[in-house]
Amino acid sequence: MDTDTDQSTGTASSTDTEMDVARPVVSIDIYSDVVCPWCYIGKRRFEAGLAAATADGDLGVDFDIEFKPFQLDPTASPGVAGPVIDAYAKKFGGMEKAEQIIGHVTRTAADDGLEFRMDRAQRANTLLAHRLIWWAGQPGSPVSQDAMKERLLQAYFIDGTHVGDASALADCAADIGLDRDAMFAFLESSEGTAEVAVELDHARDSGITAVPTYVFNDQWSVPGAQDPATFAKVLRKMAENALDDGTDDPA
Repeated sequence: MDTDTDQSTGTASSTDTEMDVARPVVSIDIYSDVVCPWCYIGKRRFEAGLAAATADGDLGVDFDIEFKPFQLDPTASPGVAGPVIDAYAKKFGGMEKAEQIIGHVTRTAADDGLEFRMDRAQRANTLLAHRLIWWAGQPGSPVSQDAMKERLLQAYFIDGTHVGDASALADCAADIGLDRDAMFAFLESSEGTAEVAVELDHARDSGITAVPTYVFNDQWSVPGAQDPATFAKVLRKMAENALDDGTDDPA
């Protein structure tokens, strides 16, 4: 910002100069997919960890949080959806195992305040959903990536929405205040496709093979839906490192 000048001396006042000092920034890239149950659970736990880390006051840094794409099944046919239990049965060796997994993640989600309805969930290709999240992260977007991500996770895990369908996704965008027709037109275009592809390639090249994965300052990664206390510890340590201009591993 411009420095205010003291009219009596022609020099910047100490208070205004201190205000101009840039706060350290800790970047956090969250790699996840909208059909990943641990990504939704992890989102709630990360939010709780961030709240705990800042409960006693500002940590003196800004956290720049971005959601990055990852596809659990990039080979899923575009525009096609089917019951998630069938996808789990195929992947994990039968219907009994699929039911066990779904029961476990549903109970775990409930402990974190999420009411999963996996009986409604429709497994689909998530490329269109990732394009919407990418769009929300562009400069000038009237909604945040967090709001878009939250709506799409709810759509899949609670509402039973086909998250690979452009019309259904446009409805989700409208639910958070966006123009439905404009978002449908965006999804029907190719805008953002190349950019999301680059980010997917970057995830693969960075060795990310499972989600959620939290990457701090493009250096340190924390895999999985860790408990809030772990997230709080890492966030405090990263804030300390940023303030000290340190490079210690936060783990």
